[in-house]
Amino acid sequence: MKLSENFTLDELTKSQEATRLGIENIPNEEQIQNLKILCEKILQPLRDYYGMPLSISSGYRSVALCETIGSSAKSQHTKGQAADFEIFGVANKDIADFIVKNFEYDQCILEFWNENEPNSGWVHCSYSKESNRKQYLKAQKVSGKIVYSPMV
Repeated sequence: MKLSENFTLDELTKSQEATRLGIENIPNEEQIQNLKILCEKILQPLRDYYGMPLSISSGYRSVALCETIGSSAKSQHTKGQAADFEIFGVANKDIADFIVKNFEYDQCILEFWNENEPNSGWVHCSYSKESNRKQYLKAQKVSGKIVYSPMV
């Protein structure tokens, strides 16, 4: 099923971990609609702007999958509202900065990004049809815990 010109449902639900562990990772209609909106508002415009494919590492994740991998059952991934991705050859901060300056979004997070390594980590971006907080954050591991702080 196509979600937009360049993105498919399979691409945004594929999970090696779910396959390996036998965890069902199938979104319902509402979650599929949220994935379509995420593609329309964030992913497809990025693909169009850069003219390069996005490598999606995580899109929709079931509650069971989130809990298994140590994420929250309340993650926007469980609603189909978030994706983690990179564009190979483009610095992750450049992608995040472009999103923040040009799109309506809920959260844009540079996950495990290191300013001395432009391609480190990945970009997490979410979109909510209800309301968007426009939070620009970075996530880092500090003393074994993930800490979120504002990007400046």
